[in-house]
Amino acid sequence: MFSQPSSSPKFASDIVSRQTDADLLGELIGVQESRKRYRGSLQPFFTDGDAQSYTKCAVARELVRRWLGEELKRIAVFAHPSAVTDYLKVHFAGREYESFVVLYLDAQNSLIEVEELFRGTLTQTSVYPREVVKSSLRFNAAAVMFAHNHPSGSTNPSRADEHLTQTLKAALALVDVRVLDHLVIAGNNALSFAETGLI
Repeated sequence: MFSQPSSSPKFASDIVSRQTDADLLGELIGVQESRKRYRGSLQPFFTDGDAQSYTKCAVARELVRRWLGEELKRIAVFAHPSAVTDYLKVHFAGREYESFVVLYLDAQNSLIEVEELFRGTLTQTSVYPREVVKSSLRFNAAAVMFAHNHPSGSTNPSRADEHLTQTLKAALALVDVRVLDHLVIAGNNALSFAETGLI
């Protein structure tokens, strides 16, 4: 008598890891739709606009974002910069407008909450220091990290980005909240102000 294959998570993940992108996409939106729409990149299926046409893709992206957010709450965020950038890349994936996000941290640099405070246009977002200070106090944050995206695809910070960071750092210092970093996300690329000496 033959035994059934194991349905353990390891076995399932081994099978899934050997499938092509098109095959996996077919599991989400159907094989015929995948064959018709897939053109060598998964990005169109997970961008803000297009993902709404593929509800299961939008759900998958949101589940991954939430899972990565849970992981951030279990670790000292500043000690694991790749975990932060992984989360932010998923968060900003396919955004066609700039938005400004604050990660609120406790005294041990563990994540309290992530909040998108401001949304803008393709090329800029208006950020109000007063609102950042208010939100930091509301979450009782000991420290914060900022992040915003560049839909243009370049991670190079503008002079306005640098000036804003210094303004926010000075405003938050008045209420004993440290600014640990400001990350610029552009697609799969990230730039850290802390690592490049801009903060």
